[in-house]
Amino acid sequence: MADHHNGNSGQSNDNAPSAIILAAGKGTRMRSDLPKVVHEVGGRPMVCAVVDACREAGCKRVVLVVGYKQEVVRSLMAAQGAAWNAGLEFAEQTEQLGTGHAVRCAEGLFAADVKSGKRHDVFVLAGDGPLIRGATLRTLLDLHRRSAASATLATSVIEDPSGYGRIVRGKNGKLERIVEHKECTPEQLKIREVNPSYYCFETRELFSTLARVKRNEASGEYYITDVPAMMLAEHKTVEVIDAVPAEDVLSINTPEQLAEVDAIYRGRAGTGARR
Repeated sequence: MADHHNGNSGQSNDNAPSAIILAAGKGTRMRSDLPKVVHEVGGRPMVCAVVDACREAGCKRVVLVVGYKQEVVRSLMAAQGAAWNAGLEFAEQTEQLGTGHAVRCAEGLFAADVKSGKRHDVFVLAGDGPLIRGATLRTLLDLHRRSAASATLATSVIEDPSGYGRIVRGKNGKLERIVEHKECTPEQLKIREVNPSYYCFETRELFSTLARVKRNEASGEYYITDVPAMMLAEHKTVEVIDAVPAEDVLSINTPEQLAEVDAIYRGRAGTGARR
C-alpha cells in the first residue's frame, strides 16, 4: 500500500508531529490532464507549499497520498532536490474512494507509531490548499496537545461559505459535527464557519476510528469528516479553533482560482512572509 522514500523505519522522531497530505485527485475542473496538486503556485507545484508549512510546524515526516498520474507527482517532487525530499514519503490510493479512504492508505507507514504506545500526532491536510501557513498549524497543534485531544480542527469564518462543509456547534458552543455543503439544511447553509480541512489527530485514535467509518450512501465514499463526530459520540476530546485567516481558505478548482491564489502567494512572498 505504501513505500518509504527515504529508508526510515516509520518511527517518528521524538515528539515531532507528522503529516498526511492528500494529493491523489485529478481536479476535473482544471481543464488539464495533470493531477491537481502539481499545478504551479509561486513557480512550484502547489503541494510544495503545503509540505513547507508542515515542516515549519515541526513535521519531520510528511506522507503524500498519491493516486491519479502519481508518477507525475513523484517526479516533480524528486525535481525539488534531495534536501527538500528528506522525510518525504508516498502512500498510494489506487481508487478514489474519498478522503477517509485516502488517509487509510497511509496507515501502514504509521504502524510503528501506533505500536509504540506513546502519543503521536499527525496533521491531515489537503494538497490543493497552498495558502496554508506554518504558524496556523503550530496554533492548531498547540491547542491539540494542551487539551490532549483525540482530534483538533482549525476552522475559518468566511463571507461566502458555499461549497464548504459547515461547522455545526451545540448550545454550549462545542462542535457537534461537520455537515457537507450538499447535505446542509437551509438553516445550516447560513453558517459561515467552515471546515477548510486542517486537522490534527492523535495517530492511534485516527486509524482506529477510520477503520469504522461507513461508506456514504449517496457518494459511495468514506469521509474523514465523519471521524470527529464519531470521536465525540465516544466522549473523546475534539477541539475546534477558529484559526485560519479567511484569505487562506481559497481553494483551487478552476484555472481562474489558480491564478488568484498564485497572485496572493507571490504577494506574500514579496513581503518576506514566505519564499
